[in-house]
Amino acid sequence: MRIGVLGGGQLGRMLALAGYPLGLSFRFLDPSPEACAGQVGELVVGGFLEEGALARFAEGLSLVTYEFENVPVEAVRFLADHLPVYPPPEALAVAQDRLLEKTFMQSLGVPTPPFHPVEGPVDLEEGLRRVGLPALLKVRQGGYDGKGQALLRTEEEAREALKALGGQGLLLEGYVPFDREVSLLSVRGLGGEVAFYPLVENRHHGGILRLSLAPAPGVSEALKRKAEDYAGRALAALGYVGVLALEFFQVGEELLFNEMAPRVHNSGHWTIEGAETSQFQNHLRALLGLPLGSTAPRGYSAMVNLIGQKPDFGEVLRLKGAHLHWYGKSVRPGRKVGHITLRRDRPQDLEEALPRLLFLAQAPAV
Repeated sequence: MRIGVLGGGQLGRMLALAGYPLGLSFRFLDPSPEACAGQVGELVVGGFLEEGALARFAEGLSLVTYEFENVPVEAVRFLADHLPVYPPPEALAVAQDRLLEKTFMQSLGVPTPPFHPVEGPVDLEEGLRRVGLPALLKVRQGGYDGKGQALLRTEEEAREALKALGGQGLLLEGYVPFDREVSLLSVRGLGGEVAFYPLVENRHHGGILRLSLAPAPGVSEALKRKAEDYAGRALAALGYVGVLALEFFQVGEELLFNEMAPRVHNSGHWTIEGAETSQFQNHLRALLGLPLGSTAPRGYSAMVNLIGQKPDFGEVLRLKGAHLHWYGKSVRPGRKVGHITLRRDRPQDLEEALPRLLFLAQAPAV
């Protein structure tokens, strides 16, 4: 059985590595001939909206999925007319627009920060009256890893950011003084069965995820149930199939929805070594109608991204319990080129090893 993946980055690469033990083969569509997933599967080079490339990509596939949410919805809907595509196109459409995303979650009774659409100076003024300062001005579509947004502390900064971000197609969001950022990965199968991974604590630097701790320390049973309830509402409403990541701001025992990703997610990389079944294999199991695997953690894990730097492989592998993943991408500033997962049986042992892990990854203190 051959699986098609829109996008040829590291998430597609890890999907293929998880699928080969199940006897699956993979074909990727990506505009770049250097896409790193091409090292582990067939790569069709072409634009996502190029009819010829889509035809070459789709030929002989059993089904299609995608590994990042900036794939044009039109391409996904075109493919869905010819073969199964999961997650469903509507999930992608919602996730691609920050206004639709937050409006959708609010319609399900999931709390969010205050927000206001901005299509020009008048909208911005109204939004500042409603949302207040400080606030964040973000592009509604596109933008990731901290790109396409600006923190606003004054009205003057707001006016400057409006010009810098194009003046329209924007969303103003109230700034949340959160305790920490957490994410929940869930998976829903073809038959509607659902499984949840533990809540994960995420620490960012410069808008990029640097460190994930799994399970997140100090999570109460009530907070866990709340996160799973919110995710369950979204999965059901979307008729979802596959892995869905929801990111939240935690404020005390409350969760405010921040973003969703209709795909496997960076904050779930720890599951490869740190869970009974990785997010990548569970995504594939869901798409194929196979029984979902256990999402139970194997002890305690920390995952640190390698951003624009190649570590000393020998030193990393000398660290007990460390697992190195190098994506085979060229190194450049700000680019995710790999990750390291560190696993321990006791949380205190993981905490003691964190400084060494961050040093080996040459990551900033977070």
